[in-house]
Amino acid sequence: MKILVDYTEEEKVFKPLKINAAKYLSDYVIRLKFNDGIEKIIDFKPFLTKSIHPSVKKYLDEKQFANFEIINGNLNWNDYDMIFPLEDLYMGKI
Repeated sequence: MKILVDYTEEEKVFKPLKINAAKYLSDYVIRLKFNDGIEKIIDFKPFLTKSIHPSVKKYLDEKQFANFEIINGNLNWNDYDMIFPLEDLYMGKI
C-alpha cells in the first residue's frame, strides 16, 4: 500500500463566523458585514413586534434598539440582554 500526501495544496483554515461591522439603517433594520465578506440586511421589526416578552418588547424603543455593540463578533444589546445566533443572522432570518 502506498499513501501519497500532497503538501503543496493550501491548507484550508477554519475561521469562526463573526460580525466585523454593523450599521443601523432605520426602522429596526441593521446591515451586517461578516468576516467572510458576506453582507446581510436584517429587519428586526417583525421579531420585535411579535414578541410578548417584556425584555424584548422594550427594544421597540428605537433609541434602545439602535444602541447595540459588536462583542466577540456577535451583535449584542445591553450586556447580552438581547442576542441572536450568528448562524441565523448569517442566513438572514431571526
